[in-house]
Amino acid sequence: MPSAERTISIRRPVDQVFRFLADGRTATQWRSGVLEVAKVSGDGLGAVYKQVVRGPGGRPIDADYEITVFEPDNLIAFRAIAGPVRPTGSFAFEAMGDATILTFKLDAELGGWKKLVMSGPVQSTMAAEMAALDRLQELLER
Repeated sequence: MPSAERTISIRRPVDQVFRFLADGRTATQWRSGVLEVAKVSGDGLGAVYKQVVRGPGGRPIDADYEITVFEPDNLIAFRAIAGPVRPTGSFAFEAMGDATILTFKLDAELGGWKKLVMSGPVQSTMAAEMAALDRLQELLER
């Protein structure tokens, strides 16, 4: 099962980091693989976002997602509801003085032919998502 996890420290208060990530529309500012994203419905728990990501060969792929856990300044979890791979993920927030310790996790359950054919590319995509945290840190610390 492809999975990835990374923890970083961002020199911003936890409420500011949480608020930024709670608005999924900010993804295009720090995740290079996201081509477009728009809120479809809701706020917080149950919110749904339409997201288009760059797939193999740059081809656009739908990767819509829903917020499954929303605990202000503590945890945001989500699950993909569109696309060939339906990962789950989370952002966990911990206040550390005026900084935030952010842990980002992704997991994808692949079975059958998808496990055989897609495990490598999915793991590579997850690694790129973890690397994007550097851009997030740079953006929020400006």
